[in-house]
Amino acid sequence: MAFQIVLNLIITFVWMFLNNAWNGVGFLVGFMLGLLLIGGMRRFFPQRFYIVRVWAIFKLIGLLFKELVRASVEVIREIIKPRLDIRPGIFTYRTQLSSDWEVTLLCLLISLTPGSLPLEISGNQRKLFIHALDIKDEEKLRNDIQNTFEKAIMEVTR
Repeated sequence: MAFQIVLNLIITFVWMFLNNAWNGVGFLVGFMLGLLLIGGMRRFFPQRFYIVRVWAIFKLIGLLFKELVRASVEVIREIIKPRLDIRPGIFTYRTQLSSDWEVTLLCLLISLTPGSLPLEISGNQRKLFIHALDIKDEEKLRNDIQNTFEKAIMEVTR
């Protein structure tokens, strides 16, 4: 991925040098030209096209903000109710993530959303113990984590 980024920047600066256009428009045109050239030659690179990973990172950040707002609204809704109708509890979650970095990122994303907090990670790093504010449907919570955070992390790292 780093090689593709450096190659794209080299193409960009060669384009700017050849056109004698040292401004933002010249940089953008050269960068887009570099993207097209690298995209056309991507079968010669062993790793996938770097823009795919950059796009996945932006999607992960957008997912984090969306989940943060959604969970905050749910917590505020529970607080405003005259009578608390929550069942806090701890559930286990088996993850498919393998590296330390991926599991750490998953724990950070879970803890940033209000109402949930990873308490412990098992020794083999495959099982997380998570405290949730409302644990009415344990399987739904597991599916939400797997289909949102874990899926987005796998798109970025693999």
